[in-house]
Amino acid sequence: MTSRPEYHTPQPYDPYADEDAHGGWFDSDGYVPRQQGYETPQGYDYDPRTYPYQRTDPYQQQDDQPTFALRTVEQPAPAEPGYHVPETPEAGWDDTPSRRRAWVSRGVLLILLAVQALLSLRLSNTAFQDEALYLAAGHDIIEHWANGTPLHSGYESYFSGSPMLYPVAAAFVDGRFGLSGARLLSLLCMLGATALLYSFTRRLFNERVALVAAALFAVTQPTIVLGWFATYDAPAIFLLALSAWIIVRTDRAPVLAVLLAAPVMVLAVAVKYASALYVPTLLVLAALTAWHHRGLRCVPRALLLGIGTAALAGVGLMYTDVLAGVRQTTTDRAHGTDTASALLQKSAEWGGLMFATAVAGAIAYGLRGRMNESPRSYGLHGPGRRWRTLLGLTLAGTALLAPAYQIHLHTAVSLYKHLDFGLLFAAPMAGIGVIRLVGKHFRYPQLGIMIWVAALCLGVSQSEWRFGLWPDSTGLVKAVEPYMKPKGRYLGETYEVPVYYLRDRTDHSRWTSTYGIGYADKKGVVHHGNDGYRRALKAGYFDLVVLDGVGTPGVDAYIERQVTESGHYRLVGKIPFRLSSGGTGAYRVWAKTS
Repeated sequence: MTSRPEYHTPQPYDPYADEDAHGGWFDSDGYVPRQQGYETPQGYDYDPRTYPYQRTDPYQQQDDQPTFALRTVEQPAPAEPGYHVPETPEAGWDDTPSRRRAWVSRGVLLILLAVQALLSLRLSNTAFQDEALYLAAGHDIIEHWANGTPLHSGYESYFSGSPMLYPVAAAFVDGRFGLSGARLLSLLCMLGATALLYSFTRRLFNERVALVAAALFAVTQPTIVLGWFATYDAPAIFLLALSAWIIVRTDRAPVLAVLLAAPVMVLAVAVKYASALYVPTLLVLAALTAWHHRGLRCVPRALLLGIGTAALAGVGLMYTDVLAGVRQTTTDRAHGTDTASALLQKSAEWGGLMFATAVAGAIAYGLRGRMNESPRSYGLHGPGRRWRTLLGLTLAGTALLAPAYQIHLHTAVSLYKHLDFGLLFAAPMAGIGVIRLVGKHFRYPQLGIMIWVAALCLGVSQSEWRFGLWPDSTGLVKAVEPYMKPKGRYLGETYEVPVYYLRDRTDHSRWTSTYGIGYADKKGVVHHGNDGYRRALKAGYFDLVVLDGVGTPGVDAYIERQVTESGHYRLVGKIPFRLSSGGTGAYRVWAKTS
């Protein structure tokens, strides 16, 4: 048997092969033993001058250069960073009260008031019958106070407010600045009502709700028209808004502070008797606004306000003679012939959009109290559901009082004006309705804009139509002025207008209206109605007859036939006019010939 030569197969170098035998690589002095049987490969030659630590045989047993064992070096702790990333809030804004929010909202309110003023100032026409009546009566009263001239009696019996309050104040302004000055007084009252509405709504809820409420109220037809209309309504609405503001602002004050609203409420009722319809709303509001701070003690607060208001009203009735006017124009007012469906239709047309928005807001607020404007909403633990429901019913339901009262009377006279009283209280709920529709973080702002633009368009068109329902009386005044005599007697459909413009030459006592007559013949028998007109015209009782066919067209037609048949009158003028609402007509003036 022959033996085969033995060959050594080199293995890969493994520095950890003898780690256990030599104590481990991290504990050695730099020596690594050569593996057995490993021969230096041929062809490698190391120059000791170039590589002084390299040997011809790197694995040859010889003294190695000493080395140091590896060791861990402790590093100093990193320095604290100079900038910290702030914690990200849930929202980029919140609705907590702040000075910046207050001033921004006030700036927006000023813009809304400017829009309201411009919408009212764009209206133009001569004095309306009611305006002329109140202003002429005010001048008559002032003249009586100043010079002792005889006062035309009977104002208290048919005025819808005390003749000693608004007519006197408006006439005082009219004497210095004319009809525009008297209308400007109404504009200031309506602007003040809008500002007070914003203030007490902000107190009840927040700035966004207050601004939306003011924006909707400012562009409704009644608000625009009453802002340039010299009647009782504008100051009465302002006084009711002031009463509500006092009640809301004194919710945390001592109980007696609520009595500050009592004289204002009584004054509002004295200015316009129909304001008494909204006194219960103010009393309920006095209780609800104090519930969070007083609990059941809020009831005595409302009772105290009611007692104080009743006491002041009683004193006023004792020293004034207004009960006849209250009965004539308010409690025992004559019923008309308008149907309930027609009145509901008009109410929906003139205030339905705002009322529907208020109802939606009352329902939404009753179901959920949180405004949801921000995840960090201020006052998340708000009032309970029963309180929210009562407040919604009180404010939104007040808008139904005027239509219900007018339906009871079956008349549309002054309906559009009375609607604004209720819309003043419904406006806060309408603000909540729009805010809930828009959603938190202004998710759907186009919906809120759409509602406001619709209300604006309705208010602009309806107010222009309303201000054009009576004819321009400039030509009429010029036509009848030459026929005014100190002892003359006149028959006119809207005689208040010439009396106002020609008050230095005539007064109410010289005129008879087409709305009613009480003619006494030579025997002293008094005749009323058509028979009274017929007998008076046949006897030539009137020196001038003026008709326009607008207010009482049926009576006008009858009177015109009697004027022609009497033979005592001739037609001296026919002044055509055009109504901005689209109608046309003409003033017809007859003068006595014999």
